[in-house]
Parts: sequence; structure tokens; C-alpha cells
Amino acid sequence: MKQYEITGMSCAACAARVEKAVSQVPGVDSCAVSLLTNSMGVEGEASDADIISAVEKAGYGAGTKEKSRDKTARHKEEEDALLDKETPVLKKRLIASVVLLLPLLYLSMGHMMWNWPLPHFYDNNHVAMGLTQLVLTGLIMVINQKFFINGFKSLLHRAPNMDALVALGASASFLWSLYVLFAMTRATVDGDQQAVMSYMMDLYFESAAMILTLITVGKMLEARSKGRTTDAIKSLLRLSPQNATVIKDGVEQSIPIEEVKVGDVFAVYPGESIPVDGVVLEGISAVNESALTGESIPVDKAEGDTVSAATINESGFLKCRATRVGEDTTLSRIIQMVSDAAATKAPIAKIADRVSGVFVPTVIAISLITFIIWMLLGQEVATALTRAVAVLVISCPCALGLATPVAIMVGNGMGAKNGILFKTAVSLEEAGKASIVALDKTGTITAGQPRVTDVLPAEWVTEEELMRTALALESKSEHPLAKAILQKASEEGMQPQEISDFQALPGNGLKGRMGQTELMGGSLSFISTQVSIRDKLIKQVTDLSEEGKTPLLFASDGKLSGIIAVADVIKEDSFEAIRRLKDLGMKVVMLTGDNERTAHAIGKTAGVDEVIAGVLPDGKEKVIRDLKERGKTIMVGDGINDAPALTQADIGIAIGAGADVAIDAADVVLMKSTLSDVPAAIRLSRMTLKNIHQNLFWAFFYNVIGIPLAAGVFIPFTGWQLNPMFAAAAMSLSSFFVVSNALRLNLVNIYDKDQTVTETKSCEATTKEGAMEKTISIEGMMCQHCEKTVKTALESIDGVKSAEVSHEKNNAIVHLDKEIADDVLKKAVEDKDYKVTGIA
Repeated sequence: MKQYEITGMSCAACAARVEKAVSQVPGVDSCAVSLLTNSMGVEGEASDADIISAVEKAGYGAGTKEKSRDKTARHKEEEDALLDKETPVLKKRLIASVVLLLPLLYLSMGHMMWNWPLPHFYDNNHVAMGLTQLVLTGLIMVINQKFFINGFKSLLHRAPNMDALVALGASASFLWSLYVLFAMTRATVDGDQQAVMSYMMDLYFESAAMILTLITVGKMLEARSKGRTTDAIKSLLRLSPQNATVIKDGVEQSIPIEEVKVGDVFAVYPGESIPVDGVVLEGISAVNESALTGESIPVDKAEGDTVSAATINESGFLKCRATRVGEDTTLSRIIQMVSDAAATKAPIAKIADRVSGVFVPTVIAISLITFIIWMLLGQEVATALTRAVAVLVISCPCALGLATPVAIMVGNGMGAKNGILFKTAVSLEEAGKASIVALDKTGTITAGQPRVTDVLPAEWVTEEELMRTALALESKSEHPLAKAILQKASEEGMQPQEISDFQALPGNGLKGRMGQTELMGGSLSFISTQVSIRDKLIKQVTDLSEEGKTPLLFASDGKLSGIIAVADVIKEDSFEAIRRLKDLGMKVVMLTGDNERTAHAIGKTAGVDEVIAGVLPDGKEKVIRDLKERGKTIMVGDGINDAPALTQADIGIAIGAGADVAIDAADVVLMKSTLSDVPAAIRLSRMTLKNIHQNLFWAFFYNVIGIPLAAGVFIPFTGWQLNPMFAAAAMSLSSFFVVSNALRLNLVNIYDKDQTVTETKSCEATTKEGAMEKTISIEGMMCQHCEKTVKTALESIDGVKSAEVSHEKNNAIVHLDKEIADDVLKKAVEDKDYKVTGIA
């Protein structure tokens, strides 16, 4: 994706205009404009010149985001691009405006309404008072000239934006007041004091000045809040070290970070940041990786372990070899992922985009109609103009345009802080809509490394003697299960004894001699041909196998010494993670290549809802395709063979410590490699989507109520009316409210159990106390009104006992008295203009 900087945008209508213009350029496949970061991401073969030309023809400025080869300079450029440059400028404008506005208000309202004292110069000199107001207002308009330049420029390009509304409203008030001032001057010359006083009450210079000042207040608050939404990216950029201590020919020398090459050996002392990704060659230390993973507990590192750039060496000395430098480091990839996600657009944003595209022209039309109707009703020009100006300045397309991107930006930043990286805005929105999560067993639910789980010695030997027998044989074996026994022995401080005549026999058997003692080890089928085994021990072997463990039997001099069980153990956090996934209403499916018996034993222990065993590496993609027919599906994996399935799934989640291929194929990357981050990612997605719904509801509700109020629709019924100054204040605060609401996501702990979500069965219709349940996955619900519409539609079907509908989980749980065809349920929902994506 090629990224561009866009200048001159002030609201959602601007972003929609730029996006529309660039999308029409031949060779552009997709285009996403971010009002939040004033940037644009473009995919396709179109040239930079054509894209920039299209933006300029639309009335805005554009330039490519050139990256410096110097990593330090590049990070500086990226950080500068994210700096809040708007707030200081707007603050200066605001201070200057307020300094001029206060005497203007004193003159126009303080004296006129409350008879506050004025210099004798103004005694009975109303023209001088009017001229003073004209000068003060003119200066405020000059200070805030950007509204007029951008606004009228957008009108000339037939693409009016928010600045056009402000410019039209302020200009209308100013020009009307200017006309009144001339009329008042003439009345003064004619000596008509009654007319002079009447004209004095029709001056609206302060309205024009107040509109501009209040809109500037809102813009400054909005800019300040928007600046905070990029804090996550800025903090990541600041993590990058500037120098590295490289060892060349045995001599340490400090060099700039951009000069480090793959293969260079570098030293890291206690308290220093690790400069690039690498592997430890020498030393032992604890490394704080919280900057990348969100995990506060330092991780022990020793020879052979990998280290990442920007993590901190807390204790010992480390000598490492660089494996990834520059843009290939883990930190750079995280920054790129977060930046790319900010540059993409969530599907839900398309609703606001469609509205924003026609919003401003519609508001201008409503303002003209308002003016005409009030004139036809016999009102004075000043009254009709007041209503029309109020309509112009209360309307706010910015709130609509910011509703989605600010929530996406904050949600992405929240995820990055906790080691959860969403690659696109689409993945952040869609993850929370899934109803099924498929977990690859090895490396995801389990540790992916066999461990000794049971040591069961025969009556005539001790546990230590059994372990020494096993260690002597397995130390010569290359079988993967041998590593588990070697690790267990190492933990207990045992050293293998020398054996002779070692043989690895067909049928999973080992033989050897330790001194004069003959040793044997292997599977039940092998050992049973060599020694006699009692029924009690055979039952133990069977029980261990049913628990998903691999029993290894050992014998000495023809007598069975005992059984050692080995298994790929379930990670400590997997139990809690699976329980939380079920609490979130997810159907948890485990995929494994194990046989049915082993797979179901592990699945039962882990607590999953369904086990699909015997899945070959190339068969995972088909399993995911089948699961998708039952509902929106998430696939979680870490291996190279998981990549096709991760791509096939609606949302692919890669465990961060896994293969690069899997990470590249996934939509979400978990840096901590813990399964507990999967429910956290889903919960963050749902909370972000809920925040977007709240923002969109506020933006629509504000305009639906505010525009009629400003137009005077409620005056005949309630007497409610709105002064343009209060309309401007309301407009200023609407965008600030939306951005502030999005920032609330920073206060949430995504690892807290979601108490509002009850466990649901989302795969098969299940029977509970004689009643059946079905879960319908639905897209398009936005609010409680949508929930009520779907609920009413479903409960009107004969056989539906009740329906629990949630727009946050995007599903409906239907309780049935009798069997009802899925097509009937689907039709009932889709007749109400919502999309059914699956019924389980």
C-alpha cells in the first residue's frame, strides 16, 4: 500500500471527496482516506503523478510519504508526522479571537442588554458603536480566514465541506449586519432616532464573531483529542534505540543503529535497550519485553534464545548476533502493522462516508428552505436569517467522519500496548462478530513440546531407578519423545550412564546393556513381546492412552521396571482462555492430526466444544471452509501448515512466536504467544465496535435533533428556538464528544471477564429442558432498535418460543418449541433488511 499526505481537509465531506476523486483514477484498485491522520492509502498500479493530480483537481494538496534510508531519520520523520501540529496554531488563533471577542460582546450585549457603561465617545453615537463592532468582527474574521478560504474554495469545486457551512453562516451574519449598519447611518443622517434604535437591535456582528470563535474552540479540542489517539504509535517509535555496541575483531565500538548489518555481533549491557533482533551467543539475563508484548514479567534469556529490538536487558551481559535489522525487526513490523491499520477503513465507516458525501449540500439546501419558509410566514429578514444561519452552523459532518476512525485508532493502539496487533481496520471490526473459533492443537492449546506427565515404577524398583533406566536408553535415541525424558532427568540432576550394544528396533523399541544388565524400552506392543505384563499394568497403559498420553514401558533383565507417560501438555493459560471464549458465546473447536481417542481426551481436558481429529496439514483449509458455513469463523494457529487455513478463515489469528509465514497470512498477530490473548482480542473488537455504534448514534442523533431545532420546527409546539451562537457551541462540542468517547477505550481492561455475555451454544441446535436453541449470525444491526426489529420478526414465527438478540455480538439466540427450517428463520430476518451469515 502506497501512502500519501493530504492537506486542506477539514471534515468528513473532504475525505469523501478525495476518496471519490482518487478511486476514479485508472489503475487504482482501492483507496482509503484518513481524516484523523490526514493521510491516504492507495493500492494499485496508478502513478504518483496521476493520484496527486486527482487530489489537486478535487481542491486539496497531496504528496508522497518518502521514507529516509536512515532509520533514525525515518523514525524522526514518522514521529514528526504524528505530532499534534494543529493544536498550537489553533490555540494562538483562539487567544487572539477571544481578546477581540470580549470587548465586542461588552459593546453589543453588555451595553445593549444590561446597560453596562461605555466611554462618553459612544453617547448617542450608535454609528460609532456599529463601526467598532464591524472592525472587531472583521479582525476576528481575518484571524480565522482559513474557514473562508477553505470553505469558499470547496464551494468553487462544487464539493462543500464543514468550512463552507461556517463560512456561509458567518458571512451571512456579517453581510446582513453590514447592510443594517449602512441603513442605520442613513437613518442617523435623516435624524430618525426610532429607526436608528430599531436597526441597532438588528446588528449581528457578534454572532459572526462568536460562531468563528466557538468553532475554533471545538477545532482545538478536537485536534488535541485526535493527537492523543496516535499516542500508541508515537510511543512505539520512541522505543527504537539510536546506537548499537558492535564487536569487530574483538573490539567494541558504538555505531548508529542504521549501520548494523545482519550477522554483526553486538553487546548489550544491563539497563541497555537491545538495538536489533538477534540470537544470544553468550550470557544469561532477564529481558523486559513489555514494550512489545505488554507482559511486565521479564523473560530469561540464554544461549540460543532470540531477542527483539527495543526490549531492555535488565540484569546480565549478553553477546548476540543480529538476525533482523532496519524495517525487518519486530518493532518495525509492529509499527508498520499499526500504521497500516490506521490507513485502512472499516466496513462500518462506509455508512458515514455515504452520508458525509451528500451531507453539506443537503444542509445548505435546508438552510435556504428555512429562510424562504420563514419569509413566507411573514417574519422579518433578521428572524429568517437567524434561523438559516443556525441551521448552517449547528450541522456537523465532522462527528460523522470521526466516529469510526478515532475508535479504530484507539482500539488498535490499545491492542498494540497489549501485544495484540490488528493488521487492518477490517480485522478489528470483524473479529468480534465471529461465532466459531478453531484452535490448532499443537503449539496453540498445547505447548508443542512433549513433557513427562507420569512416572509409574513397578513394585520392585524405585522411581529414580526407573528414570535412570529410561535415561540410559533414551540418551542414545533420536525419537522426539526421548527429549521429554532427557529434560525430566536434567531437571532432577541426573546424568546418563554409558550403555553398550544399543539398538533401535522396528516396532518402536530400544535395547542396550548397562554393565551386565540388559535394558529394553518402547511401546506396549513391543515390550509385550519381550516380557510378561500383568493385566493391571495393561489397564494402566490403556487409561493413560485414553487421557491422550503416550505410555513408554521399560524393562531390566526381562522384568518390567515401570511406565513413563509422555504428552504434549496443555498450556497453563489454555484452560482459562477456552473458558473465556465460551463465556463470550464462542463455539470452540480443536483441530488436530491426532487419532480420535487421543484427540478427544485432550479436547475433554481442555474443555473445547468440538474436536475434529485426523486433520492432515493440507486438510485444515477444508475444515475451516466447512466451519464457515455454520457461522463466521476465527482460525488460531502458529505453524507453516496453518497458513492456508488462516487465510481461508474469516479472521486468521497467528501466535506471535510461530512461523513468519503464519504471521504474514493472519489478520491478527499475538506477540505474547498466549491463548488468553484470543478472547482479549475478540473482546477488544466488540468494545471498539460498540464504541463506533455509540459515536455514530450520537452523530446521527445530534444532527437529526439539532437541524430541526435550529430551523425553528419546534417553535409552534414548544416554543424552542436556537440562537446561532448556541448552535455554533453545540457544533463545536459534537466532534469533541465523539473523540473523547473513543478515548474511553484506553481505560478498559480487555482481560477482565465480560460479565454481560452469557455462554451460548453456537454450533448445533441443542436441547435444554425440552426446548431447542439455534444461533443466527446477523450483520447490519446497529442499535437497540435493530435488536427489537429482529426480535419481533423472529418471535412472530410459529414455533419460536423466544429470541435473545444482541447487536454487539451480531447474533440472535432463538429458543424453539419445535423444529423450524433454517430458511424460515433466515427469511424472517432478511425481510427486515439484515443479512444472515450463518445459522448454527
